[in-house]
Amino acid sequence: MSDHPADIDFSRSPLIMGIINCTPDSFYPSSRASIMADASRKARQLIEEGAHILDLGGESSRPGAEYVDKDEELRRVIPIVEEIRKKSEIPISIDTRKAAVAVAAFEAGADIINDISALQDDEKMAETVASYGGSIVLMHKRGSPKDMQLKPHYENVIEEVKAELQQAVDTALQAGIDRSKIILDPGIGFGKRHEDNLSLLRDIEQLAALQFPVLIGHSRKSFLEKITGRVVDERIHASIAVGVLAHLKGAAILRVHDVAATLDAVMVVRAIEGDSSSWNG
Repeated sequence: MSDHPADIDFSRSPLIMGIINCTPDSFYPSSRASIMADASRKARQLIEEGAHILDLGGESSRPGAEYVDKDEELRRVIPIVEEIRKKSEIPISIDTRKAAVAVAAFEAGADIINDISALQDDEKMAETVASYGGSIVLMHKRGSPKDMQLKPHYENVIEEVKAELQQAVDTALQAGIDRSKIILDPGIGFGKRHEDNLSLLRDIEQLAALQFPVLIGHSRKSFLEKITGRVVDERIHASIAVGVLAHLKGAAILRVHDVAATLDAVMVVRAIEGDSSSWNG
């Protein structure tokens, strides 16, 4: 087995990050894998579908979600990391805002910490990621999952999100996280109004201008219901449309529930654009 954390190869962007929610309450029931057998099966499925990265989370961050304590999050996530790592070298991302969970995840073989608080919720997170040499996703949000959608407000969402992500970048760099290990996520649906989500997706190029890979997490989210009127189980087509658009606008990672469908759509776009470089697999 190779050493971890591994470097993430962005030469074949966009990378497809498959979601495994190790929780009983994530907003999309089909993504839930709250017991070991389910999570192992889900991981195998996503790998077979062609995922480049797996993203595991033990605390739901859907609007209104309650805080999960450290011990419960560890119980939900770490055995699954260990099980996946026995069988695959695929990069593993852990969706957590707790440094103690990050430590255990790195020790178990994880490569990336996907921090929805962009290093704000745990003052030890930045130094933890730096000490292990892992990658970090800095996601923009305002408030906590429990209250973030109550009254979000922006004067200029693009400029404000960029500025706040830059502050997170500065914190990461000051803590010793290597610049090549930083990934930015504008936080679609996290303390955002409907029009804010659309603006951020419309202007991904402006976020990429910060000179870091951009991750877009749009899959099956509620803003798509406002557009299509469809419930979460029926949002695959809308999600694919956003994924293709995000790819064309420069997103480096697409975090999705539907790996195979997203891969097919992006491969078609790449072929039409004349990009014959190796990518899938």
